[in-house]
Amino acid sequence: MTRSGTKRDFTAKDLHQSLFEALVEARSVYGGKKLIIEDQERKPLSYDMFLAGTFAISRLLKRHTGDEQRIGLMLPTSLGGALSFWGLHAIGRVPVMINFTAGQANVRAAAQVSRIRTVVTARRFVASAKLEDLVEAMSAYVRIIYLDDIRKELSAADKAWAFLASKLPLVFAKKTTAEDIGVILFTSGSFGTPRGVVLSQRNLVANTRQIQAHIALDPDWIAFNPMPIFHSLGLTGGVVLPLLAGLRSFQYPSPLHVKQIPGLLRESQASLLFSTDTFVNQYARQGDPEDFKSLQFVVCGAEKVREETHTLFKTQFGGLPILEGYGVTECSPVVAVNFPHDNRYGTVGKPLPGLETRLEAVDGIKEGGRLYVKGPNVMAGYLNPESPDVIDAPGDGWHDTGDIVAFDADGFIKILGRAKRFAKIAGEMVSLTAVERIAEEVWPDNRHAVVAVSDDKKGERLVLITDRGDADVARLTNWAKEHGAPVLAIPKKILTVPAVPVLGSGKTDYVALQKLAEVEMRAA
Repeated sequence: MTRSGTKRDFTAKDLHQSLFEALVEARSVYGGKKLIIEDQERKPLSYDMFLAGTFAISRLLKRHTGDEQRIGLMLPTSLGGALSFWGLHAIGRVPVMINFTAGQANVRAAAQVSRIRTVVTARRFVASAKLEDLVEAMSAYVRIIYLDDIRKELSAADKAWAFLASKLPLVFAKKTTAEDIGVILFTSGSFGTPRGVVLSQRNLVANTRQIQAHIALDPDWIAFNPMPIFHSLGLTGGVVLPLLAGLRSFQYPSPLHVKQIPGLLRESQASLLFSTDTFVNQYARQGDPEDFKSLQFVVCGAEKVREETHTLFKTQFGGLPILEGYGVTECSPVVAVNFPHDNRYGTVGKPLPGLETRLEAVDGIKEGGRLYVKGPNVMAGYLNPESPDVIDAPGDGWHDTGDIVAFDADGFIKILGRAKRFAKIAGEMVSLTAVERIAEEVWPDNRHAVVAVSDDKKGERLVLITDRGDADVARLTNWAKEHGAPVLAIPKKILTVPAVPVLGSGKTDYVALQKLAEVEMRAA
């Protein structure tokens, strides 16, 4: 049974606070002595200690980066990662979050388009994540600073200054505004080259306040965040939201540690878990009911939550609700999420307060439309690849999500698929997402992905890529006939793989799968 906290009104004030002002306000509201954040080192920090640590790191970063305005951060989900993010804000610099799982080419492209000259990382992290080759390649075009090294320079005078600054944070911190850049993130690249997304400080603060107004949160809760902070859910949901909403958070460096995380949920007495279907499904398989007993609910984004995952939690963990939500990096990221008291499977919940939506009809697609959103959490814009100092803002403030959705009678959103994930077969538009769901119905314990390749006769051809070794077209066709699904939507080609590739965020890597399918079809 879930406990209920208190919803927070979403007010005009929330649109005018800088990130640092919102952090300082949270300390005032919840108390400087409140323990608010920890990581696997198990040395929790209070608001007072966190602010002191923020100023200490800011002093070191300023010393080593001079007048550089944009600084790359390549750090794990940890205290060091959180302190460095806020430390850059304390000196008025822009954190540029580096996705170290994106591959050397994408990391270099991110550095070039954001015009960063320095990347902050940690030797211990580089070694544990086996990033030595990546860092060596990066050293050719950026300067690498290691937190482990510069922390040794922290003098008694530096510590005294940081302590004093923590007492008068708005006096010592660089004055910034809600309109100033809060962070530069990069889209996941699941469908192509990542794009640089500029989120203002208003975007980040507003999205946390929208979430607080949407779901009642209890300051006594503990949020467990294993999502990477280069991912918008890991940063906003896992780091910024808990700090601004008074929830103690446990930062964990990797969602891939599926054997360790269930036990840590129990140890930390976590109330909330931020994750994706891919990861939370694996946690459920590795853990036991006691590991999940303290959780109030799980928040899942980035990909559809499979029925199998919901069933696992219903049958094994006492009906623990998985709140499926919907977000895009360009919206800071949360657009909609289900409610603990009204959790509707098959939807991603209702839009957050303060967010406008509209649908535009798409030729050939009968149900729903292309979703556009407008609100205080919608990005400042994309970095212009030709002129990185130019930010291409959404037209009239409306962001085209590229998703085809429908609204039910109560305003809950149902995701029908990505606009680019529809194939035209014999003149009919077929949703690749819907085809994947057929495969999930037939083989619910496996992971599946569908891509479309060109076909001389029918325009496009569907290819199912699955980790189900004995998958066959006949099973899919029989299911379609029994349930009234169009046989046109059944892939005629199946490729089996040891594991369906995913990105660091947990999303399916459709770029890699598209290349695989095209190679296989040419060879056939």
